[in-house]
Amino acid sequence: MKDTETPLTDAVIQTIRDAASKLTGPKRRQFEAQVSLDDLGGSARKAQTVFGWSSKTVVLGLNEWRTGITCLDHFSMRGRRTCEAVQPKLLEDLLALVDPHSPTDPKFQGRFQYTRMTANAVRQALIDEKHGTDEQLPHENTIGVILNRRGDRWRRVQKKKPIQRVKETDAIFNTVREENEKSDQRPDSLRMSIDTKAKVEIGPFSRRGLSRGARAVEAADHDFKPEPKLVPFGILDVMAGGLTILFGTSRETSDFIVDCLQQWWSDNQTRDGDITQLVINLDNGPERQSRRTQLMARRVAFAEQTGLEIVLVDDPPSHSKYHPIERCWGILERHWNGALLDAIDTACEWARTMTWKCLEPAIQLWDRVYETGVRLTKQAFDAIEEHLQRNEHLPKYHVVIQPTAA
Repeated sequence: MKDTETPLTDAVIQTIRDAASKLTGPKRRQFEAQVSLDDLGGSARKAQTVFGWSSKTVVLGLNEWRTGITCLDHFSMRGRRTCEAVQPKLLEDLLALVDPHSPTDPKFQGRFQYTRMTANAVRQALIDEKHGTDEQLPHENTIGVILNRRGDRWRRVQKKKPIQRVKETDAIFNTVREENEKSDQRPDSLRMSIDTKAKVEIGPFSRRGLSRGARAVEAADHDFKPEPKLVPFGILDVMAGGLTILFGTSRETSDFIVDCLQQWWSDNQTRDGDITQLVINLDNGPERQSRRTQLMARRVAFAEQTGLEIVLVDDPPSHSKYHPIERCWGILERHWNGALLDAIDTACEWARTMTWKCLEPAIQLWDRVYETGVRLTKQAFDAIEEHLQRNEHLPKYHVVIQPTAA
């Protein structure tokens, strides 16, 4: 062994690396240990720094050089190589076959457009389209393992997750808070929260609720398609806590929404005769947005008829949990889910006995048929827009309807 380290040029280092890469097992360890002793003073760490070798391999080689005992490599215990490594052409053919036909591809046209992509089907497609033979291809279980390994696993169809935030979210919340505070401070302003609940199917169906009794309430064994359905529309006087629920028997349309609002005002205008402004909190649902032509036309007509200034304030998208009336719906669900709502009158009576802030709601049945698809032309809606004062920065989320008389 040399007493001093021999300076190595880049060319010499590269030559030594190439020589080591052509050796395997004990021969490579002996070579790396000898180079380490001759040129690096027997330092495994320097060998790792200079040549990029594993310091553990160099140390093992040095120990073998010192003791004269050569360690045997048990290559069979390292496991089998993957099928893709043994047959690279198989993986290439598999990718060419599967990728263009993946269900995640928006075009999604080809062999697997209307059939399931099973391992057996992929194997048969390899035989048919890639001119393979049954003997040349691995078993379908192996094909399944390859598909799983590259990420093509069985997955459930998932609903698209809603957008949690938009860039205007904070600004929308600030606007909602400001309008609500101004309304609460004005004696002639009434703040209300309105919303519709999912349709209620009328029939002897289980709603997964609880009821106390010696025997469990028995529901139908099959949830057959119900004929009658109720569309609950709620109006909540936020400050006073008064709740009104109107049950429609037709559809949730723009005319239904405004008719419910008109009916509520007709029933309460005597009590709220000094009110000149309605601040309506909305949950930004698509049925109540300010771009719906027939809805806005009916709202403008309602403002003109009553002389009320109407302020429409929407919550940000995907933040309906902050909408006050949503809590009322939760209480209603918990109240009647243990019963069988097998008739319209039964559902109305159960709703009538719920309480919100120690008050029972006013319940009405709105038995009127509504047609869908009613909308205004662009020219007609332009005339309606003249009555709307949209927020400069939040035109979709903050709209004021000022009646002409005012």
